[in-house]
Amino acid sequence: MSDEPGLSAEDMIGRLDGALSPWRRAGGVVALIAGAAGAIFVALLWATEPGPLPGHTQVAFALLAGFCLAWAGYGGWVIRRRAPLFALDRVIAGWLAVAVSTVTTVLIVVVAVGRDAGVIPAVVGGATFIVVSAVVTVRAHVVRAALLRRRRELTGEG
Repeated sequence: MSDEPGLSAEDMIGRLDGALSPWRRAGGVVALIAGAAGAIFVALLWATEPGPLPGHTQVAFALLAGFCLAWAGYGGWVIRRRAPLFALDRVIAGWLAVAVSTVTTVLIVVVAVGRDAGVIPAVVGGATFIVVSAVVTVRAHVVRAALLRRRRELTGEG
């Protein structure tokens, strides 16, 4: 309940703008800086290779740079948004983690199979990351659903 009489649900939700916790802001900054630094590092490593690279290696470099840019974009979005209402930032981060974990696992397993070495550790390690990111994503969806349900209760919608 609010201390102010007559404060509507829209007013209460509106007051949340600009209220990004220091930990969320730090997380966004870390994602932005780490993603940008990773993209620059991968791009420089790729550009300074002494000779032509095989096609699959170029694809791997491009994917790694893309993953880094995606995290940098997410970090920038969190910082710019200031108040990611209803846990949308968690849902986006979760799906980004699932996508990156899945693609990385597939690539590592393909490389392991191609080299005929260490397929089991590649599958187990990758599956662990996929499961953890999926659990985080499901939890984010549960939290978001609860917050949206509460908003509907407060506003009298459906």
